[in-house]
Amino acid sequence: MPQMEIPELHDFLAQEFPQVADEVRIEALTDDSITVRLKVSDRHLRPGGTLGGPAMFMLADVAAYCAILSRIGWRPLAVTTNAGIDFLRKPAPGRDLLCEATILKFGRVLVVVEARIFSEGTAGPVARANLTYSIPPSDRPSEVIIYLNA
Repeated sequence: MPQMEIPELHDFLAQEFPQVADEVRIEALTDDSITVRLKVSDRHLRPGGTLGGPAMFMLADVAAYCAILSRIGWRPLAVTTNAGIDFLRKPAPGRDLLCEATILKFGRVLVVVEARIFSEGTAGPVARANLTYSIPPSDRPSEVIIYLNA
């Protein structure tokens, strides 16, 4: 049962991660997976007119983060501890990207997520990422979390 649904995740991104809140939209959410859209624009392009790797990595990381937050609730100090990405093929021009992130292992402290990124309307993934996150202790006082985010 998710602790945060799609509207709460959008609110979280708007408040805690405004740098990307307008660029991504959560399309679907289940107990173990999430689909997040990157609204591709010129700012995401690299020389040659193709979508840049940093935009794809950001999408995978945000999708993994939101998948985890949906399970643990509003705890912004969950952090990426390890990440790797494979760029498999050139994204289709002029199409948004969709990231399907799936929680593979949800441990007491660490969560492992696999993220597959697709150009909208295409079958094969353009990238695949694996990410590991560290979850902050739930007994941490909320005033510490607020202070660290200030």
